[in-house]
Amino acid sequence: MKAVIMAGGRGTRISSVARDIPKPMIRINGMPVLEHEIACLKSQGFTDLIITVSHLGDIIMDYFGDGSKISPVTGAPFGVSIEYYFEKEPLGNAGALFRLKDKLTEDFLLLNADAIFDVDFNRFVAFHKKSGGLATLFTHPNSHPYDSGLILADDNGAVEQWLTKEDTRPDYYRNRVNAGLHVLSPKVLDIEITTPKVDLDRQLLKPLAGTGKMFCYDSPEYVKDMGTPERYEAVCRDFRDGKVQARNLKNPQKAVFLDRDGTINRYVGFLRKEEDFELLPGVAEAIGKINASGYLAVVVTNQPVIARGEVTVPELQNIHNKMETLLGHAGVYVDAIYYCPHHPHKGYAGEIPALKFDCDCRKPKPGMLLKAAEDYNIDLKNSWMIGDGENDVKAGIAAGCKTALIGEGAFGQTVSVSSVLDFTENVLN
Repeated sequence: MKAVIMAGGRGTRISSVARDIPKPMIRINGMPVLEHEIACLKSQGFTDLIITVSHLGDIIMDYFGDGSKISPVTGAPFGVSIEYYFEKEPLGNAGALFRLKDKLTEDFLLLNADAIFDVDFNRFVAFHKKSGGLATLFTHPNSHPYDSGLILADDNGAVEQWLTKEDTRPDYYRNRVNAGLHVLSPKVLDIEITTPKVDLDRQLLKPLAGTGKMFCYDSPEYVKDMGTPERYEAVCRDFRDGKVQARNLKNPQKAVFLDRDGTINRYVGFLRKEEDFELLPGVAEAIGKINASGYLAVVVTNQPVIARGEVTVPELQNIHNKMETLLGHAGVYVDAIYYCPHHPHKGYAGEIPALKFDCDCRKPKPGMLLKAAEDYNIDLKNSWMIGDGENDVKAGIAAGCKTALIGEGAFGQTVSVSSVLDFTENVLN
């Protein structure tokens, strides 16, 4: 599979870091960002590359050549085959693709050259092929969803809406942002565009929303642009600390599994309305510490109100959207949310018979934790389950995790704490 890397941006916001080189040649840990990207691709078998260049593009071409040159950093060959397309006039961030149509005869990766990432691309491509769409977006939560474009999708990952920054958005939304990595079919280019510049998001991808032909691939793997000096410094720190490489899903992950009611939000009995959802004091700060620690933050919550017919799935989704929105405004995020909709006891007015059975996912059973471990390659023995009840502790123990109980009681937990913040400050690190 070919990989097209768009490396033609001017990088005006980060000009204070490097004025005389193109942004993709800015160094992270002594190596150009673009070389980090190429090394990541090569290590996974993606060696057929096309790089689009413009501003100071000769510096990129001189450095990498056709891909057979020796890296000045590693002393080893780059080990890839590189073709270039030089934009003599600005074509927008997708215009060059139409000039390359004859070379793009099969599905291809499309990446930005101004981001640092370490991603399991084979897993990404496999998801794309299984979905059968024309486009797959690599999506993830970030620390500023309130000023990012948002991707709204159905339960199968089919993109229903693409909300750009200027679009009106709902009061509460899932923290799901396009990370700038894509798998595309060449059929995406089978449209007529008459503008001299082509915008990838607004003119090619956003129109696919709601057609069932575009999917999102949710992943907690590390993808961050370094478009500002502040973001560049943050990326440098993360690389030095090993966080970039560790998040590749080829590597076992560590997670903090979080109960919801009484742990993240104020306990009000069975929570049925979004207006009753209220974050507990210190929770946003605690989740920020989890984000910074290298652990995944994964919510696992029993929601029998679904089986009992008291809350619909869309209503539950909006409660979770409120949680993600409030956390996003605090600059933090959860990596995934799992819920159990089942309930074994019958006799409730309005109950849903198909959901009234003794399942494997309702805590104290470990099903939700095991599913998350399968989805994200989580090393359960080096992970934590934290909650405010016996069922949380038992689920964590059954999954093989260390456990933390908020409050009093003796259920075999590893530690007892007063809150999630207490856990992150005094136990996690």
